[in-house]
Amino acid sequence: MEEQQLIKVGITHGDINGVGYEVILKTFSDIRIAELCTPVIYGSSKIAAYHRKVLELPAVNMSIVTNAEDAGANRINIINCVDDDTKVELSKSTPVAGEAAYKALEKAVADVKRRAVDVLVTAPINKNNIQNDTFHFPGHTEYLEKEFGTGGEALMILLNQSMRVALVTGHIPVSQVASVLTPELVMHKLRIFHQSLKQDFGIVKPRIAVLSLNPHAGDGGLLGVEEETVIKPVMEEMNKKGMLAFGPYPADGFFGSGNYEKFDGILAMYHDQGLAPFKALAMDDGVNFTAGLPVVRTSPAHGTAYDIAGKNLASEESFRQALYLALDIYRNRQAYKEANANPLRKQYFDRGGDNEKLDLTREDEPVGTL
Repeated sequence: MEEQQLIKVGITHGDINGVGYEVILKTFSDIRIAELCTPVIYGSSKIAAYHRKVLELPAVNMSIVTNAEDAGANRINIINCVDDDTKVELSKSTPVAGEAAYKALEKAVADVKRRAVDVLVTAPINKNNIQNDTFHFPGHTEYLEKEFGTGGEALMILLNQSMRVALVTGHIPVSQVASVLTPELVMHKLRIFHQSLKQDFGIVKPRIAVLSLNPHAGDGGLLGVEEETVIKPVMEEMNKKGMLAFGPYPADGFFGSGNYEKFDGILAMYHDQGLAPFKALAMDDGVNFTAGLPVVRTSPAHGTAYDIAGKNLASEESFRQALYLALDIYRNRQAYKEANANPLRKQYFDRGGDNEKLDLTREDEPVGTL
């Protein structure tokens, strides 16, 4: 494979006191991955070496580069984003670790913006210690939404080979979910999800399961009215426009019965409703994907895992799958863009006379537009 054909992957090191470097080092211990893409790690070669020594992992040869443009193919590249004297305190949440995580993320995002790297894969951060005057967000998703100016277009999707779970509301208190849930918001997230399934995953006609907010889907209003006043009207409107949305399903029975395997995507109303069953079923190989952004960003589904940091117990499978998914989605987006670059317009016939006349003067939306 030629160098110019390799997708350049920007990788942030995340919280330096967690398992970020462990899963990165374990993933790139297989040098064959550098044949699939050009990895550019945003972090610290010194800190990487420290983790490798503590974990007693095989050596991973990293080439230190100053800029992403200097990253070479068939090797692991690293850009030093933090000072050499940055202190690592495994298993602890510290301001130093938060600052190091932010510096790497800031540099990587800047390079994605100027297209020095093609996709972004982020190792886990601590949402508390990373907070500063610039980063005042509940997580990566909201920060990236602001940095790329999408104005509410981002959508968190957790996925593996068996399911894709998206969230209408993300990092907000459960006590606020019902008041935030509006027909406009549900429709907005459903549209983004539907488009992502087509564009990012290559599914021509996605089948989306929508979960209810209340137990037993409200039980006819006995346990809540949001199903009747918010969720169902949106689904009916979108189904009239050609979307295949089903439900709303009570979340407990939906996952317990295995119905999640019958759909291309699942739209949950709030964070734990979707992510608790997902992580119970797919923690080891789950991936967090931020849909709706103009760039591709993925992350492992797990967090910093302070409890096992430095013990050589972390599995790299989720991080590896996040890397593979970023490559797949990047290619899918290119293919989708090429396929829809010059869509055919609808053609109309004038049947008013004896001869049918083809009318190509109508300015209508492309075939298949939702």
